[in-house]
Amino acid sequence: MITSVGLIGDPVEHSISPVFQNAAFRHYGLPDQYTLWHTSAADLPARVASLRADGMRGANVTLPHKTAVVPLLDELDEVAEAVGAANTIVRMVDGKLRGLNTDVPGFMNALQAMGFDPNGATCVLLGAGGAARAVAYGLVKSGIRSLTIVNRTLENAEAVLADVLSVTDLDPHLLALTADAPEVADVVAGADLLVNSTSVGLDHQALPLAPELITSRMLVVDLIYRTTPLLQSATQHGARIQDGLEMLVQQGALAFEAWTGLSAPLPVMRAAAQQAIEERR
Repeated sequence: MITSVGLIGDPVEHSISPVFQNAAFRHYGLPDQYTLWHTSAADLPARVASLRADGMRGANVTLPHKTAVVPLLDELDEVAEAVGAANTIVRMVDGKLRGLNTDVPGFMNALQAMGFDPNGATCVLLGAGGAARAVAYGLVKSGIRSLTIVNRTLENAEAVLADVLSVTDLDPHLLALTADAPEVADVVAGADLLVNSTSVGLDHQALPLAPELITSRMLVVDLIYRTTPLLQSATQHGARIQDGLEMLVQQGALAFEAWTGLSAPLPVMRAAAQQAIEERR
């Protein structure tokens, strides 16, 4: 029987997840098909309910539904519950739906691949959405010295910090700022790690912050999985960079393992993802 899994989001047409997930299924000779499920907010409950049917393994969830999907699920793993966002859904044998957050370990694994140790680091995070929650949780749990979230809406940034702080016994310095706050320049300039979790740069043109704030001591990570204007500017300023491809593959590998119980073929998935990116350039 062909089982089905896919990506729930709005938009999803740009995603390369089917490429590397289907490569993983083919690696094991499985007949599964990973497809794109463009889903509006109004259609989200029906789409999630459809995952309960026989022949469904589950789904990935992307913008803007990672938090909205939570109340539609029967149970959450510890990380998804702590973060308040799920990016992976697994259909259990009884038809119940379990939400996971593979973004957190996926992001931390991607940092490890760069040789970056977040313990004691000064970190700045741009954005306060579902992906930002995962990044903030992973960083705080790893023992960073400080985390500043810069976001257009201060209340959203404060909410992420409050939620993350409530599920850890660690006590890093936490700060929320709006993008136009005068303190942003000094905070960014002193960062060891700068992470962009917003969609700014997806159009190949915009920058989420003034490029002159980037320094050569930073690792600059953009969760968009291509070379964005932010990463181009970071390179020009001598900073190390990482786009979102490694995190995408890492979180996808963890999702594959949750759906199938098999060890994810990471080299196969990474190679397929990289080829897909090259073909789009």
